[in-house]
Amino acid sequence: MLRNRHVIIALLVTPVLAVLAWIGVGQLAGETPAPAEPGRAYPLVEQPNCRYASGACDLRNADLELRIILGDGSEPEVTVTSSHPLERVQLAHATEAGNELPGDLAPVAEGRWEGQLRARPVEGDRLRLVAQGAGAFYYGEVATAFARPGDS
Repeated sequence: MLRNRHVIIALLVTPVLAVLAWIGVGQLAGETPAPAEPGRAYPLVEQPNCRYASGACDLRNADLELRIILGDGSEPEVTVTSSHPLERVQLAHATEAGNELPGDLAPVAEGRWEGQLRARPVEGDRLRLVAQGAGAFYYGEVATAFARPGDS
């Protein structure tokens, strides 16, 4: 069977055609990126460094990137930095017992927001963030494993 030149040519051409078909379908039916529209909400994706005691947690949607850093202490300071200018940032500490009311973070510098949590997050807690920029809303939820007590 492998002596037949038609079979050999088919074995060589098939992967090339499969890759070209995959690219062609992506071009015809794929989603094209578009700028954020005012008044719409877009999810922020939790990045891998949020799952480990890295000291920081990144959230991303296309070219917008936010970084959350929790300080030390029983009532830790929260710092959020943004790759783009934002109009407002809110953060809520969600516990297993119930949710805290979200609090506004105060702008400190261009692309930097700070605030304070009422209690140090424990395992199983989540942080919920909403940011507003250029009229669009960005929301995300992250685990607090990146800032466990005793991390340095």
